[in-house]
Amino acid sequence: MTIDSAQAGRPSRKELGRLLLETRSMTPDWAPTFAAVDRAAFLPDVMWPFDMDKGASVTVDRAADPDAWYAAADSNVPIVTQWDDGKHTGTAPGKVSTSSSSMPSVVYAMLQAMAVEEGMRALDVGTGTGETAGALTHRLGGRNVVTVEVDRSVSGRARERLCALGLYPEVVLGDGFQGYAGPAPYDRVLATVGLREIPGAWIEQTRSGGLIVAPWGTHYSNADAVARLVVRNGTASGPFTRPVEFMKLRAQRLSLADHSEYASAGATESADTSTTTVTEGELITGRYTAVPFALGLRVRDCTQAVAEKREGARPVWFYGLSDRSWACVMFRDGEPEAKVWQSGPRRLWDEVEAAYRWWVGRGEPDHTRFGLTVTPEGQRVWLDDPADSWAVRVAERGPGG
Repeated sequence: MTIDSAQAGRPSRKELGRLLLETRSMTPDWAPTFAAVDRAAFLPDVMWPFDMDKGASVTVDRAADPDAWYAAADSNVPIVTQWDDGKHTGTAPGKVSTSSSSMPSVVYAMLQAMAVEEGMRALDVGTGTGETAGALTHRLGGRNVVTVEVDRSVSGRARERLCALGLYPEVVLGDGFQGYAGPAPYDRVLATVGLREIPGAWIEQTRSGGLIVAPWGTHYSNADAVARLVVRNGTASGPFTRPVEFMKLRAQRLSLADHSEYASAGATESADTSTTTVTEGELITGRYTAVPFALGLRVRDCTQAVAEKREGARPVWFYGLSDRSWACVMFRDGEPEAKVWQSGPRRLWDEVEAAYRWWVGRGEPDHTRFGLTVTPEGQRVWLDDPADSWAVRVAERGPGG
């Protein structure tokens, strides 16, 4: 698609630029790039922006409602551009979002964190719509930017949009988990997909003193944070800068067994029971909060599933990823304690509660007090000081990617 010349100076786009500057998501040195690289030029005619009020993706069709389409393009919201690895048909939202245009505030905050300088070489993992590769190309020049995408159709469309704007990074079809060794070493590596493991290939392909900027988290939840890692002597280490949520690198998606394989009908009758004084409000704190991120750092091989509240009751389930351990805590409005059921080799709720008490006891640290260190021996996370670290398990790679 092309952008109508009458739309080039859209007031809504100028307002978005002002918002990014005022919130310091974008520094002034990136403003010329924002002006030149229009997000709308990278979006499909039918897309699915996230409606903050509804809490869900909604369909916007440029042909049917161009005003709504441009308003969405110029909003600080994520926009899904592909569902179900391209198998989705129709205009209604699909099941799993598999390619998107990230929130502009997140995109430009991550670009800012890269601290790029003229002449640097950058690897962009997860081409997606091509906007981030376009921004890097505008700043560094096409000869200095490589962008990698695993999905052939997504990569092809991004290439077309980049070329239409006169932006010519090297567009590579491949598994971003492997990086791209040809032009290495890079000064900067940027990932716009969520990771559970920082690949060793990225560290090997980054020069000493270079940076890796990537969303990272655990399978406990979708609560990730941007890691800003300095590469030296075969290791990468640094703090987390801000909370984010990203769709996962295809090689690192969680494949969870069905609930019935953990807790069959009547399983609660034979499970261990107890109660807890941890409240629903303490455990379920919403998007971009520190609690789920911190719990994921402390409770290994576990994922949380929060059910909808019905008639004043909300169950929260926990599933083991290395065995069939499970736990459920039932919060009920007005009751001072919640009932807990646990079964399997591990007592998952006991581990979650201990992790929560640990977090409270250390002053309820936010994302920026945590950090990540990656070595050939594995990944370690830390609080305040890399010397105070503990190991986190390496994510198992799924098929494809």
